[in-house]
Order: sequence, then structure tokens, then C-alpha cells
Amino acid sequence: MIDLLTLHKQFLIPHIKEGDTVADFTMGNGHDTLWLSRQVGESGRVYAFDIQAQAIESTAKFLEENKAPENYTLIHDSHANAREYIKEKIKAGVFNLGYLPGGDKSITTKRDSTLMAVEAAIELLDNDGIVLIAVYPGHDEGTVEGNLLYEMLSQISRFKLCISQFKIINSPTSPFFYMIESK
Repeated sequence: MIDLLTLHKQFLIPHIKEGDTVADFTMGNGHDTLWLSRQVGESGRVYAFDIQAQAIESTAKFLEENKAPENYTLIHDSHANAREYIKEKIKAGVFNLGYLPGGDKSITTKRDSTLMAVEAAIELLDNDGIVLIAVYPGHDEGTVEGNLLYEMLSQISRFKLCISQFKIINSPTSPFFYMIESK
């Protein structure tokens, strides 16, 4: 069976090159942050957001242990406030919604801040850019986020952005993702 969350990186690769600016809107334990950091290299820039101090600490340690290029800014704030920190266009943005792996499962991404953050990501997106949003409908807030994102994204003109959904249709609680590509 295809692992959709591994597959999503294959969609990112054609859009990212050394020197680009990218964002990890939900840093978690830093795995996507590290991957993005390596993709954009020393001359690139990665902005990574999380509201939990535990995520910032875990990511900083993970990046150091894995000798990530020193091209990242770890931001202890909501992804909804991305526009306050990112002043240039981004080539890619990644969201991994839900809760911090190994953390408090009662602390999850929330629908309002997620929608604001996705709006910010779209506004910040450069030409030929991409945003990937992994959704986890296995918990209540994840189901709500997925549905609200569908409502929001399906209203955007296809002449502005190309938006796709990748989902295992016979497994309703499996993770899925949205892909937003600028033209």
C-alpha cells in the first residue's frame, strides 16, 4: 500500500531548489523541517512554527544532531501568525496537522488557526510554488479541519491555483493530504 505521507515529499521535490525560502507550518519534532533545510541548503531559508515549547526544543535538538544547515528559524508562535515572520515569497509550505507525536494528544491544531495559516501560506506562495497539508481525520478536530479545508479550498478559482486531494477512499480515518500548486 502507498504511504501517502511519504509520497507527499515526491511532490515537493520539483518545486524546491537550493536558495529557496520554505515554511514548515507545524514543526512538531522537526522531521519536515530537517528535510526542507537540506533541500534548500545553506543559501536557503526555512521558517518553522509550533505553539509548544516542547516542539521547539525537540526540533532544535533534532536539527543539531542531524547536522542541518543553519538556515532555519524556529518560531514559538501559531502558524496563523506566519505573515508577521515571513516577509518574502515561499516556494513551499508544509502542514502536518494534528498533535505532536509523543506529546499531549489534547493539544492539537485548531480549525480557526489552521484556516488562517493556510490563507497565509497561499498569500505567501511564489509562482510555481506548492503547499501540502496532511490531515488526520482519526480524531474529532482532524475531521473538522479536513472538512473545513475542503470547503475553503474548493471555492478557490482553478485559474489561480491547482488544488488536489490525495486520499484512500475506502479507509475514512486514514491520513490524507491536500496539494495546492500556484501557476
